[in-house]
Amino acid sequence: MAEAAASVQHREILLRELQHRVKNNFQIILSSIGIQKRRFDDPAIHRALDHVANRINAIALAHDQLAIRQNVYVVNVASYLRALVISIEQQVDRIVIDFEADETELSIERAVPLGLILNEVVTNSIKHAFDEAGGRISITLQTGVGFGEGRLTISDNGGGIKKPNTDGSGLKLIDSLARQIGGEVHRESSPMGTSTSILFPLIS
Repeated sequence: MAEAAASVQHREILLRELQHRVKNNFQIILSSIGIQKRRFDDPAIHRALDHVANRINAIALAHDQLAIRQNVYVVNVASYLRALVISIEQQVDRIVIDFEADETELSIERAVPLGLILNEVVTNSIKHAFDEAGGRISITLQTGVGFGEGRLTISDNGGGIKKPNTDGSGLKLIDSLARQIGGEVHRESSPMGTSTSILFPLIS
């Protein structure tokens, strides 16, 4: 029993050291992006670099939430996505983001794609759904849907998308990330707003 406890403690220490190194590496990358931004005056380049930085931040936040369960790296998804939402909300004005999530843990391999999906969908809403008056985005994560499935739903009260560009890189990335976790993407849009939901198995 003492050996088992010592082994668990040792793994936790190694995990914390790993998290520290990974966090430092992510910070170096983000700092490099910031340096590159200062080299250009083009707003389009700034937006592109900000988008890359947000994706990296989404991955970094998942590693901040890492824990070990039976020799598997897992992430408290509710805490992870909440931290990601707060990070996004701090970058925008006049847009309120509501967030509710059931408590659940996923492997790091499944949590990261889910966070990247949230980042892409919310970014699309911020970019395309609202005028200068702003608006509201609602995010819910439900577990126990169907047979061992979860559902991430992201809705906004913007003006809707008349003809979604399914060839756009953002939508392609969302679809690809959903397939990566065995999920399906459903989109609905009307003048009252746009809703995107991802139904996915909680266990691979």
